[in-house]
Amino acid sequence: MFVIGGFLLGAIGGGLRARARGGKLADILQYAVVHGLIFALMGLFLTIYLDRMLSV
Repeated sequence: MFVIGGFLLGAIGGGLRARARGGKLADILQYAVVHGLIFALMGLFLTIYLDRMLSV
């Protein structure tokens, strides 16, 4: 759940950031995808960390 939520949150934030900077559609999509992947990766690490800490 953290991975999916992180991707959606990052994509929305990245898209809004690019639009605020006056980017075109390609810029907005690129920012959304890259921010989504970064946040999804952070969510993956958080999931792995919590799984290891709670399954002791």
